[in-house]
Amino acid sequence: MAGSAVDPDGARRFMLTMRADGRSELFPGKVTETWGINVDHLGPVVRAKRGERVRMSVTNRLPEASTLHWHGLRLPARMDGGPHQMIEPGATWTPEWTIDQPAATAWFHPHPHGRTAMHVYRGLAGLFLIDEPGGPVLPHEYGVDDLPLIVQDRVFDGAEMAAGGVDSGTFGLLGDTILVNGTYRPFHEVTTESVRFRLLNASNARVYRVGFADGRRFDVIAGDQGMLPRPATVDRVKISPGERLEIVVRFVPGETVVMNSAGEPRKQANDIEEDDFDLVRFTAGATLRPSGRVAFDGPAVGSPPPGARVRRFELSGSEINGRDMEMSRIDEVVPAGAVEIWEIDNTTYAHNFHIHEVEFRILDVNGEPPPAYLAGPKDTVFVPKKARVRLLVRFGRYADPVTPYMYHCHLLRHEDKGMMGQFVIVEPGTEDLVPRVIPAGHHHD
Repeated sequence: MAGSAVDPDGARRFMLTMRADGRSELFPGKVTETWGINVDHLGPVVRAKRGERVRMSVTNRLPEASTLHWHGLRLPARMDGGPHQMIEPGATWTPEWTIDQPAATAWFHPHPHGRTAMHVYRGLAGLFLIDEPGGPVLPHEYGVDDLPLIVQDRVFDGAEMAAGGVDSGTFGLLGDTILVNGTYRPFHEVTTESVRFRLLNASNARVYRVGFADGRRFDVIAGDQGMLPRPATVDRVKISPGERLEIVVRFVPGETVVMNSAGEPRKQANDIEEDDFDLVRFTAGATLRPSGRVAFDGPAVGSPPPGARVRRFELSGSEINGRDMEMSRIDEVVPAGAVEIWEIDNTTYAHNFHIHEVEFRILDVNGEPPPAYLAGPKDTVFVPKKARVRLLVRFGRYADPVTPYMYHCHLLRHEDKGMMGQFVIVEPGTEDLVPRVIPAGHHHD
């Protein structure tokens, strides 16, 4: 857990340092060179409450410029940590904002244009947990019945992390070795009847279908941006890069069970491989502390308002609407507080789609409603090969006509190749006054 201190003005300060000098024992007796944030590999868990003002001091000790993006956090564009907020080697960036969103599992990772895949692959990623006072009563004792599971795939050459495929191939690197929380072949002893797992797919491209080897059912309680309308009971969930799911699993004393990922029964050509992997082995103690049943009423899904604006985005191999990312171009202008329908039309192989700042609900995939476990608030969605996905998107109220947010494919090879666009949020009624080019000399840091 990341330590923090309260500054004289009441803001809670977190100190984060991006490092390239990590040495991690991923395999017994062997040392692997890794990158990390504060630690040798991955990063600490940042935890804050709704209503708190947070101040993040991010120092770059890498040999190259980078950023730190708060994926899933709703905050002003100049604090977002996208490719416009670059941090030079040796420099410190200090964004601050007030947490003003429901409880959720978010995360942070670098977002330098053209280099994101390599920086995340080397180990720069961490969780950002938002608590909401007065929210649903759920398992919440961190490390006991509230556990993070950061799932990533890697390729190793001996003990060294091989990065040759990160910037090549249709999807980029698809590893044959799985790390969970930076650990190879992890195991955990369960001490409570129910455990809440916060799943994050922090892989560059691989998609997982997570469940258990014995086929047991479990409850999905939250998506990327917070609680579902009600728990969804399933035996397997599909999760693509950047997505998060919170699940509650029940155990019985003395049992051992493996959480795994299972490939789709019917694979399609030119789609992301979904191989079979073991993720974590759980062993339950001889006696388990009792847990209450999960029951809550989450936020309603809601319907599109009459006359909601529709924006259409066509995904090709590495372009959106036929264009590569251009740092100085504003692609879309959105009025603050808008509720819109975004139609994502994928004309080629699998992608996914992430929108910074917003919360959205999946209206339908190829005209059909999403499975119940994807009915909650999200910010990242898997877009299957040749599929059309419609999203009901709710935008925030942080107006800034010259500092953009991003929307992009979160398969990091695609993002780096230019599969990304930019939008600004402006005061309602000023949309036509905003230049579509970022002013020369505008400072983004």
